[in-house]
Amino acid sequence: CNLRPKDAAKMPESAWKLLFYTLSWSYGVYLLFFTDYPFFYDPPSVFYDWKKGMDVPTDIAIAYLLQCSFYGHSIYATAYMDTWRKDSIVMLLHHVVTLTLIAASYAFSQTCKPEPEQGLQGELARAAWRQEVVLGEAALGLTPRDPSEPLNPPCSLCPGRFWFRLYWFPLKVLYATCYSSLQSVPNIPFYFFFNALLLVLTLMNIYWFLYIILFVAKVLMGQMQEVNDVREYDVEDSKKT
Repeated sequence: CNLRPKDAAKMPESAWKLLFYTLSWSYGVYLLFFTDYPFFYDPPSVFYDWKKGMDVPTDIAIAYLLQCSFYGHSIYATAYMDTWRKDSIVMLLHHVVTLTLIAASYAFSQTCKPEPEQGLQGELARAAWRQEVVLGEAALGLTPRDPSEPLNPPCSLCPGRFWFRLYWFPLKVLYATCYSSLQSVPNIPFYFFFNALLLVLTLMNIYWFLYIILFVAKVLMGQMQEVNDVREYDVEDSKKT
């Protein structure tokens, strides 16, 4: 792909994430729009007729398995395989929180209880979430080697990330989990546990959105002449790290 050496070194990481997120996003779209689940257009319906100990449908169980495996691997990969970045600690926390939510949701057989990226309600977030991530991995992993080429920054990722993670996620997921769940099931178990972790993920979304804003600001002010990941350390900082 005629990449710079630095980008060629991290190409496997971006290529792997691009592949997985494309497949997982496609499966999420299938569950939301090509099955009988009505949760995208009516998020509170996740909690209609909810009962403790409900069986997990096979197609949702497959999603649990795929995502739980991926985030279990991601904890190890972030710590020992991927390029260490300024947000790597936050990324590790994200993977731990996500894996905890997925595993706890399945363990308590709460198919309709919210967790970030799986289960019935979680498919709302995952299908939209992954579309933005797919574009991000493709943009960050395929940087031209020739610095003289005009910069074409993925600035569309800024409104994309805002729309999917800071608008749809609170509107469709947090609203249903924090408010609608109590309307349908007043004594729903583990209410504070799940919602506290979902709010932690929301704070992480805001944190990563600030990196996008920083990237766009540097491009507009002429401080960046080529596509660089603002999360990465400078050469001097990398030596110290």
